[in-house]
Amino acid sequence: MSDRADATDEGTPDEGATDDTGTPGVAGRTVLIAGVTSASGRAATLALIAAGAVVVAAGRDAEKLSPLAALGARTETVDLTSESEVTALADRLHDDGVRIHGLLHLVGGWRGGGGLAGQSEADYRALEHSFTALRHVSRAFDGDLRASTAGRLAIVSSSAVARPLAGGANYAAVKAASEAWTRAVAQGYAKAARDAGEPLRTAAVIIRVTALAGLEERLAATVAGLWDADAPTLNDTTLDNSTLDLGTS
Repeated sequence: MSDRADATDEGTPDEGATDDTGTPGVAGRTVLIAGVTSASGRAATLALIAAGAVVVAAGRDAEKLSPLAALGARTETVDLTSESEVTALADRLHDDGVRIHGLLHLVGGWRGGGGLAGQSEADYRALEHSFTALRHVSRAFDGDLRASTAGRLAIVSSSAVARPLAGGANYAAVKAASEAWTRAVAQGYAKAARDAGEPLRTAAVIIRVTALAGLEERLAATVAGLWDADAPTLNDTTLDNSTLDLGTS
């Protein structure tokens, strides 16, 4: 189910990090935010709309999506862990003439503590929903991102991947899997461009943070800024987890 608000995809073409007018940035491009109802999702929605982007805000709770529609986002109520629902979302957008130029994956959550003995199967399965959703949305919109002349896929990960602790083993394992998937997507983008003899225009990026609390606006600015850098510079990189700039770690 969707709430289109007043936002529609204007179909602005991109070239590298610029559109046909030669203007860099995200303006005129459509960005899907998966798992958007957190504070980070709201901040990203605000930043992207302020920069001139069209935002499709996707989540499972229609009531929590309503404030984002009020900001000007098109909202889509969807279970992102359901392959069939995500496929239906892609079909619905395509039927409306909407193509996605950016995908921001924010589906997440935390369960942990109690050392290794405390890493229950129930907690792992709950955390695994984030990785499942990433696999579904990245596949469903792979064609859109590859077709865009400035496609961007970004996930938010955790510094726990670099230094996992026993009490957060489930969490770190899911984040590590998500990073591996994203890097594989990045390799696919590079290979497809190389095989076609074309410049790389689409990039997959990992943004690592220690904790998101208090960093929501900086994260949002980083996401909006992904279109200010060229795809070859960004693809298969991990952005700095403390400064949230476009340097690599």
